Amino acid sequence: MKSKFIPLIFILIFIITFVIFYKGLKNPNIYTPSTNLEKEVPPFELKSFENDSIIISEKIFKNNDYYLMNIWASWCIPCKVEHEFLMKLKNNEKIKLIGLNYKDNFKNASSFLNDLGNPYDLIVSDRDGTASIEWGAYGVPESFLIYQSKIIKRFIGPINNEDLLEIQKLIR
Repeated sequence: MKSKFIPLIFILIFIITFVIFYKGLKNPNIYTPSTNLEKEVPPFELKSFENDSIIISEKIFKNNDYYLMNIWASWCIPCKVEHEFLMKLKNNEKIKLIGLNYKDNFKNASSFLNDLGNPYDLIVSDRDGTASIEWGAYGVPESFLIYQSKIIKRFIGPINNEDLLEIQKLIR
């Protein structure tokens, strides 16, 4: 009697384990951050990219203007891909582009901008990455559309043509 009962227990344990793993595979727990937000712009004091002057966020973001805060780096391949779309945005007078240079070497970043063009109205340096963390960035590139000192849209990854059209639609 005992010898018939033991294999039955192993089969039951196997079935229960299989069901648990199967359900776990069908329900991935991948976190995707929200791209539509109404969050205040995180305050910062960062060095200017061009010189050692301090840039304060409260003096940059004026109430009735649109801004695109773009986190970028010269070593970032997707940043090179999105650069052409940022250059197109540069021509739009309704939006100002703010570059947040992330953990980058000044010489390499300057070379990047000299080679591809500078779409930014202002660039600040985030040499240790803390400002990017305060913005809630997951990596580079990442962009935040700002209006009235609030983040109204987040773009994770490189900006593409679809994102460009969405930005242009939102700032009309």
